[in-house]
Amino acid sequence: MSEPIDFYFDFTSPYGYFMSEKIDAVAARFERKVRWHPILLGLVFKETGAQAPIGLPLKGPYMARDVLRTGRFLGIPYRHPSKFPLPTQAAGRAYYWLHGQDCGLARRFAHAVYRALFVEGRDISAPETVIALAADLGANAGVLAAALATPEVKERLQAETAAAIARGVFGSPYVVIDDEPFFGVDRLPQIEMWLEKGGF
Repeated sequence: MSEPIDFYFDFTSPYGYFMSEKIDAVAARFERKVRWHPILLGLVFKETGAQAPIGLPLKGPYMARDVLRTGRFLGIPYRHPSKFPLPTQAAGRAYYWLHGQDCGLARRFAHAVYRALFVEGRDISAPETVIALAADLGANAGVLAAALATPEVKERLQAETAAAIARGVFGSPYVVIDDEPFFGVDRLPQIEMWLEKGGF
């Protein structure tokens, strides 16, 4: 049995959103599973000395065009949110807590969070938005709200981000297949070929 594919992402990453809509189906074609790992890009950027591209001269305006074009190219609905980029601690913490209860629910939640931000324009930095999205999927809102305030849940997201950095993750989306890393949704064709050929 092949090892699962690892998919690292931040919920504020448009390209992470695009990858999230594709990676499971691509993996399933080759009988592979995917482990999803929300991380905090702010901590990653601190490690690498980088910053969000959208705020940079020249690169920012290009990215604003490219995300719209990429959504159209991939056939994925996309509307650029008015609040962007934004903090994703609440969403990341909620994901890991939900994953501890029901991994299928956590995966549905991740899709709901991404679509809430990049299709509906909702503020996913607000804990109440995150809790409502989880509750819509059947999670207990009160229990989740209490869990998000616990040190254990806060530390889990920090630890997952630290582990990602230790593995070499420097951005979102970042996919690792059998120790081979692929950065960016534009690497999807390479990912498919790698899975098909068992490397190249």
